[in-house]
Amino acid sequence: MDEHKVFMKCAWRLMPFILLLYFINYVDRVNIGFAALTMRQDLGLSPEQFGWAAGIFFWAYALFQVPGNIIMERIGTRRWIFTILLVWGVISASMAFVQGPTSLYVLRLALGVAEAGFFPGMLLYLTYWFPQAYLGRLVGVFMSGIPMAFIIGAPVSSMILQMDDTWGLHGWQWLFIIEGLPAALFAFAVPFMLPNGPHEAPWLTADEKKMIAARLVRDDRGEKGSFWSAFLDIRIIVLGLTLACIQCGLYGTQLWLPQIVQSLGFSNVTNGFVTAIPFIFAAFAMSLWGHRSDVAQERIWHVALPSLFAAAGLIGASLTGNYILVLLGLACALVGLLAVDGPLFSLPRTFLSGAAAASGIALLNTFGSLGRGAGPPIVGYLVERTGNYSQGMIALAVVMVLAAGIVLILGRVIATRKPRMATEAARPAE
Repeated sequence: MDEHKVFMKCAWRLMPFILLLYFINYVDRVNIGFAALTMRQDLGLSPEQFGWAAGIFFWAYALFQVPGNIIMERIGTRRWIFTILLVWGVISASMAFVQGPTSLYVLRLALGVAEAGFFPGMLLYLTYWFPQAYLGRLVGVFMSGIPMAFIIGAPVSSMILQMDDTWGLHGWQWLFIIEGLPAALFAFAVPFMLPNGPHEAPWLTADEKKMIAARLVRDDRGEKGSFWSAFLDIRIIVLGLTLACIQCGLYGTQLWLPQIVQSLGFSNVTNGFVTAIPFIFAAFAMSLWGHRSDVAQERIWHVALPSLFAAAGLIGASLTGNYILVLLGLACALVGLLAVDGPLFSLPRTFLSGAAAASGIALLNTFGSLGRGAGPPIVGYLVERTGNYSQGMIALAVVMVLAAGIVLILGRVIATRKPRMATEAARPAE
């Protein structure tokens, strides 16, 4: 039996729907950036208040990552993802009716709680189906939902904003309603599209199920431990700090990007199309870089180099007033910020397995959420005090250089840990 054909069969069955769900997830998470083009004026939000509204989502999101994966392990993927989609869709659509900063903060917090289990749950779900040799590229495919949310979602969001006064609602209200409800509707497709694991897939033969199970067992060379053991693993903590820095840079850039583009003189209609351009290049970079990391079986430098590339792009964008050069710098930054995802999120499975891998993935993304929550307020604070975006971009560039340094330290930690593990494994039992 050709293993590659079987895993590709699984990928073609699962990945289109998973990618669609992540696309919807990401649109609902970041559409506040486009809504802000008119919502800030309607609600009287200052740059700093918008920064907090954009970032506060992730403080709640961070708290419920690990509980989310615990629940998914206990009740199964289908029931958990169905519940998540239904609840977050309703909350996202209800953001159309916020009246000011307080109600906006409350609903963004609620949306963070509702969405918290989806991303780490899907990363864990992929490990139920695919060995390490496939994870880099498939995580890259999964996370291409990020650039797609801007390539498709940005122009659509700009067009929806033109629906002002339709049935007495503002354009930004229609934006939340139209982009929020699909999550609730697709929830009802989850039980049919996402088996809890290969053993429940009706489209796999018995021999194919046995082959997948055997390959996953053979490939599982990570350290086994309890669900809580990852919390004491220095590698997860260091990797989490790396992710926190990268996500600080990513969300500080992309949630402010529509307003940066607006400041360059583009209209709201044109804004969405201009904003989409950097993400077209980022989508290709994510796929190619994740595949290259798989082929090379190397992760550390495949995280460090894009981080430095992103820092260079942010610094370049901050040093010029020419809109073409600003957009080019931001495009380079987003290529680097998104290319790291496949290699980075594949790292935990190189040294953890079983319950420890489940908690490790969730804990890793919890660190990432802290960075996501910090990025937008940092930019908002600097914009309010300087009147421009240059200092914010420089601050994010410094954070990206820090990310590269931390992940290189992680490489040293992993390198020194492996020889010690090998020595312990070779030591005869007493």
